[in-house]
Amino acid sequence: MQIINTIAQLQEELSHARNAGKKIGLVPTMGALHDGHASLVRRSVSENDVTVVSIFLNPTQFNDPKDLERYPRTLDNDYKILDQCGAQIAFAPSVVEIYPEPDTRRFSYPPTDTVMEGERRPGHFNGVCQIVSKLFRITNPDRAYFGEKDFQQIAVIRRMVQDLGFKIEIIPCPVIREESGLAMSSRNTLLSAEERIIAANIYRILKESKTQGLTLKETEQWVISQINAIEGLEVEYYSIVDGKTLSEVHDWTDSDDIVGCITVYCGKTPIRLIDHIRYK
Repeated sequence: MQIINTIAQLQEELSHARNAGKKIGLVPTMGALHDGHASLVRRSVSENDVTVVSIFLNPTQFNDPKDLERYPRTLDNDYKILDQCGAQIAFAPSVVEIYPEPDTRRFSYPPTDTVMEGERRPGHFNGVCQIVSKLFRITNPDRAYFGEKDFQQIAVIRRMVQDLGFKIEIIPCPVIREESGLAMSSRNTLLSAEERIIAANIYRILKESKTQGLTLKETEQWVISQINAIEGLEVEYYSIVDGKTLSEVHDWTDSDDIVGCITVYCGKTPIRLIDHIRYK
C-alpha cells in the first residue's frame, strides 16, 4: 500500500490507473478507523481496481473546537488496517495541503442540511460538502463509499453530487455494530467500558420502538422517554423523517420510506452518539 501526502502525487498515480482503464473507488474517512470503516474499504476493493482511502480530520465540519481537539487520532494503526483490507492508496494530507487558503464556498440543500444535525451543528454540513467535493475533484473516483451510520450525511452528499454534476456513484454501506448493538464509531473509543454498556441501550430501544404499535408521534415520545430514563444517557433529538428528503412526517402513511434518526449524549464527559433505524 502506498501512503501519499500530496495532491500532486495522488493525481499522478491515479492518472496512470485511469489511463490503464482501471476503476477507482474512494473511501473518505477522518481516521481512527474501526471495523465499520474496514467494511467500506473491503467493499471498495471488491468492486474497483484501485481503492483510495483518505484520512483527513477536516476542521471545517467541526462547529465545536473542543470536539475537534478530542477526536481520536490513530494514524499508524489506521495504515495497518488499510493494508490488511487491501487498499492500494492511503491519502493522508495536511490541513495546509487541502486548504492552502480558507474555503469560503457555501452549500445549501434545505431541508436535507437544515434539520436534525444541520439545525444543531451550524456549518457542519457546509464543511462536509467542502471536504467531500474537494476529495471528489482530487480523485475523480468512479464510486465513493459512505457508512449509513451517518444517514443524514449521505442524503446531503447525494444532493451535492447532483448540484455540482459529479459523475460519481455514491455507495451507502450498512451500519456495522458491536456485539451489543452499539453502532461502531470512532467516538466509541472515548467511552469507558461502563459507558459502552449503557450506550448499547440506544439501539435496543430503537428496535423495541418498532413493536409498540404506537402512532408516529407517540413513537418519538416513547423512544425519548425510554432513553432518558437510563442514567448516563440524554437524548438531544429523535426525529422520524422521510428517508429520502429528511422532511418531517406526521403519520406512518405519509411516506413509504420512514427512518428514525437520533442523537444521544452518553457519559459524564458527554460523548455525542448518533444512530438511526428504518421503520419502512
